[in-house]
Amino acid sequence: MSRVQLALRVSDLDASIAFYRSLFGVEPAKRRPGYANFAITEPPLKLVLIEGEPGLPTDMDHLGVEVETTDEVHEATQRLTGLGLFTDVENDTTCCYALQDKVWVRGPGQERWEVYTVKADAPDATSIHPVGATADASGDCQCGGAAPAVEETACCAPTAAR
Repeated sequence: MSRVQLALRVSDLDASIAFYRSLFGVEPAKRRPGYANFAITEPPLKLVLIEGEPGLPTDMDHLGVEVETTDEVHEATQRLTGLGLFTDVENDTTCCYALQDKVWVRGPGQERWEVYTVKADAPDATSIHPVGATADASGDCQCGGAAPAVEETACCAPTAAR
């Protein structure tokens, strides 16, 4: 089963959790500091909430398609590359409290899309960074990097696509 992912940056995580709990009639599948996600069966949706700056309106962070296997991520990578799209592959990356394999592409409006699979739970967020976060000297941060062309505000931003 695959499902669409919608990641939102919210100013009030608790209020957002309460709202989406009511809207979809389910409890969060995962709740961590500054982060929550809902695995919604109907409609098939992975709703990710990332805590942002207090007082700011909710903003779309990124979009995605969650698939079941790494093979499906590789197939998506080959298909998207074959269509001439720039792809940014991240294997064995820790993001959003999960070990993942993923590929990133950008739509014509610079909206970020990921096709990903969750391989295991992770004890920390690792790559959930505040606006303006950059990579350390080793460049070993999925959300960092030098001078992005478009300001990144989310976990797991495609570094090579900047």
